[in-house]
Amino acid sequence: MFRNVEELIGIAKAEDIAISEVMIRQEMKAKEMSREQVFENMEQNLIVMEEAVEEGLKGVKSHSGLTGGDAVLIQKYMEEKRPLSGELLLDAVSKAVATNEVNAAMGRICATPTAGSAGCVPGTLFAVKNRLEPSREDMIRYLFTSGAFGFVVANNASISGAAGGCQAEVGSAAGMASAAIVEMAGGTPEQSADAMAITLKNMLGLICDPVAGLVEVPCVKRNAMGASQAIVSADLALAGVKSKIPCDEVIDAMFKVGQRMPSAFRETAEGGLAATPTGKALAKEIYGS
Repeated sequence: MFRNVEELIGIAKAEDIAISEVMIRQEMKAKEMSREQVFENMEQNLIVMEEAVEEGLKGVKSHSGLTGGDAVLIQKYMEEKRPLSGELLLDAVSKAVATNEVNAAMGRICATPTAGSAGCVPGTLFAVKNRLEPSREDMIRYLFTSGAFGFVVANNASISGAAGGCQAEVGSAAGMASAAIVEMAGGTPEQSADAMAITLKNMLGLICDPVAGLVEVPCVKRNAMGASQAIVSADLALAGVKSKIPCDEVIDAMFKVGQRMPSAFRETAEGGLAATPTGKALAKEIYGS
C-alpha cells in the first residue's frame, strides 16, 4: 500500500513495474479481486467515458441553457481552420468540453476525480490515443495511472471544490491526466510525478466560483484548460524538465492553500465569477427573484 507519490514511485522502481501496475496490484489486494475482475471494472469506466465523449461531440445542451454545443464548435473549427494551438491539444480540449457538457446536461459520466472535473482524463486520453495508438489494455492502464495519483491527492489533500477550490478538482484531474500521458508515452515513473507536480503547481490557488451554483460556468471551460495543461506538462516532463518542488510537497501546498481559501471561493457561488453582475443576472434568470 502506498500513501504518497514518493512511496508510489519507490515501489515502481524497486519492482521495475509501471505505476499502473502498482495501482492494479493495490486494487486487487484492497478489493480482494482477481486481475481480470479489476480490469473489467476499470474497462466499464472507460466505456462510460467513451460514450460521454461521443454524446458530447454530437451536441448537447444543459437544462439551464448556460452550456452546451461548444465541443461541436471546436471540432468544426478544427475541420475548417488550422488551429494555432495544434490539433492534438485542441482535440483534447474539445473532448474534455464534450464530457463536461454531458455532465451539465445530466448525462452519464465517470467522475475523475469528480463530476465537475470529469473532462480532463478522458479528454486527454482520447486525444493522445490518435497519436500513440495504444492497445485497449494500455488505455485501461491509463486510468489506473491517473487513479494512482488521484488516490494520493484524495488521501493527503482534497479533490473537493467545496473544501479546496477548483485547484483541488480540475487541478487534481489535470495532474492525474498528465501523469498518465507520460506513462502511455513511454516515460518513467519519476517523469509522471514531475508532470503531475508541474501541472498542479501551475493551478495552485484556482478558486471554485460556479455561476448560479451550477457545475457549468466556468467549470466546463476550466476542464478545457486543465486538459491543455496536462498535455503541455507531460511534454515538459518527457523532455526532461523536472519540478523543483517534489510532487508530494506540491500536493501538500495545494491542501494548505485550500484551507486558507475564503469560503466565498469554495463552491458557494458567493465570489469570483458568480458574484459578477452578469453572474448574478444569470442566476436570477435561472431561479427567478
